[in-house]
Amino acid sequence: MASQVFYRKWRPQTLAEVVGQEHVTRTLLNALSSGRVSHAYLFCGPRGTGKTSTGRILAKAVNCLSSGKGEPCNTCPMCQAITEGRALDVIEIDAASNTGVDDIRALREKVNYAPNQARYKVYIVDEVHMLSTSASNALLKTLEEPPPYVIFVLATTEAHKILPTITSRCQRFDFRRLGQNAIILKLNRISSTEGIKIEPEALRLISRSATGSLRDAENLLEQFFAYYGTDISLKQVQAILGVTGDKRVKELLRHIVNNDISAGMKIINAVSSDGLDLKQFSRELVAYLRGLLLVKTGGDKDLDFTTEELAELKDLALKAPLQQILKSLKLFSQLNMGFDSYSCLPLELALVDCTLTETGRKETPTPQAEGEFVKPREAVIPPPPKKKAAKPEPVNISSEAVEPTTTPTTTPPEPGNELEHLRLNWRQVIEQAPESIKRTPAIAILRSAGVKPIALKDDTVTLTFRYSYHKEKIEELENKRVAVEVISKFLGHPCQVRCVYEAEENHLVREAQKMGAQIINVEEK
Repeated sequence: MASQVFYRKWRPQTLAEVVGQEHVTRTLLNALSSGRVSHAYLFCGPRGTGKTSTGRILAKAVNCLSSGKGEPCNTCPMCQAITEGRALDVIEIDAASNTGVDDIRALREKVNYAPNQARYKVYIVDEVHMLSTSASNALLKTLEEPPPYVIFVLATTEAHKILPTITSRCQRFDFRRLGQNAIILKLNRISSTEGIKIEPEALRLISRSATGSLRDAENLLEQFFAYYGTDISLKQVQAILGVTGDKRVKELLRHIVNNDISAGMKIINAVSSDGLDLKQFSRELVAYLRGLLLVKTGGDKDLDFTTEELAELKDLALKAPLQQILKSLKLFSQLNMGFDSYSCLPLELALVDCTLTETGRKETPTPQAEGEFVKPREAVIPPPPKKKAAKPEPVNISSEAVEPTTTPTTTPPEPGNELEHLRLNWRQVIEQAPESIKRTPAIAILRSAGVKPIALKDDTVTLTFRYSYHKEKIEELENKRVAVEVISKFLGHPCQVRCVYEAEENHLVREAQKMGAQIINVEEK
C-alpha cells in the first residue's frame, strides 16, 4: 500500500479526535444523540482547521451501522467505506472546479435519487463561496427543502462571499485557528508514533509558523522528517524556515523598550549579516509587540506564549508606556520590505523612528553602557533678540502641538540672529519640510533629540550628533541633500551643512554655554 502524507494519514476519524473545535464537536454530538441532525450545515474558518474532516465524520456518524446516534464505530462496512472514500452515497464536490449553474442543476437532479446503501446521502461541498451567483441561486430551493434522506455540508474559508440567502438556510459553525499548545500535542503524538525525535522548541517553532493551521503544521513536520530523518533539532528547523528563533527577536524588543538604538542596530545588522529572511524576523517582532500590547492592556489571557515568555513581556510592560508600544507596533507592522527580504533599511528606519522620537519627546536617559546612564543634554536657548514693538515675539512650537495638515508659522530673524532663530524653531524646520521627503531617512534622523544646530558661519550650518552612526548616515549624498534643502528653505537662502559628532560626556562645553558662551568653531577629531 502506498504511503500517505501525514495530514491524510492522521486525519481525525471521530469527533473526539478533532483538535481545537470543541464548540463544534460537542454541538454535533448532542444533535446526533438526540436525533436532531440538520439538513444543511455551513462550516466556516481558516484552512487546515478540520472543516472537511468534520463533514466526513458527520457522514459516518449518521450512516454508522452500529449506532447512528453518536460517534462512528469506524469498524462497520459503511464507516470503512466512507473512510476509504469509496462510499457512493457520500459525495464530495469541489466548488472551485464546478462553479457553473449547469453543475448545480445536475446536482439537483441527482439529489432526488434515494441512497444506494447508506441511510443518508451526504453532499460535502468545499469552497462553496466559489460558486457563481446563478449557481448559488439554483442551489437555494434544494438547500431549503431537500429530500429527508439528504444532508448538505458546505465548507468555506471566506464566509463573507456566500449569499445571505444560503447562509440563512444552514446551521453555521465557525472553526477557529488552533492554538499552539493544541498543535504541539498533535505533533507530539505523530512524532512518537512515527519514531521521530524532535526538540520541544523545534515543535513550538513549527506550530508557530503554521499560524493556526494543523494541516500546515503536519506538512512542515513531514518535510523536516523527509529532509533530516528521525532526529530533528531546533537549528535545522530554523535553517529551513529561515528564522532566527526567539532570542534575538526578544533582545530587539527589549532594546526598543529601553530606547537603546545602538544595541538595536547591532541586532538588526547581525541578523542581516547571517543572511536570514528579515520579513520573517519582522513578523516575529510584530507578534511579540502585539503580545506586549495585550499584556499592557490586560488582554493577555489568550496569548500563545510560554510561561517564561509571558513573564518577560510582563516585565517589559512595566517599563514601556502604552503610547510607545502602540507607536512601535504600528511602525513595524506597516513595514514595506519590497521585493528584497534581506534589506535591513526598513527595520533600521522603524527602529530610529520609534525610539529616537520617543526619546526626544520624553527626554528619558540614554543608556551608554551596561548599568550606566548619562543625563540627557540640556537644551540651550539663548535670550531672544530684541524685536520692534510691531513685530510679535518668535514662538517655539513643538511638532507634537501642530496638526498634521497645519504648517507652523515663524517670525523672520533679525540680521545676525539666524543661529538663534534656527535653534528656537528647530522642530519647525522638520515640520515645514515638503511632504515628498517627510518619510525619508534624513528627516527621521533630523527629527531626533540628538541633533542640534550649534554654529552658522559663511552660510554653513554646523549640526552636532549624539550618535556617530547618525552623523555618518546624514553625510550620505541623498540624506545630506535633503538636510540642505529643508534648512535652506527655512532660512530663506541657500546654505551648506556640516556634520560633527559631539560625545555625550562633553560637559565642559555645555557648562560654558550655560554661562553665555557661544560655539564659534568645532574641530573634528
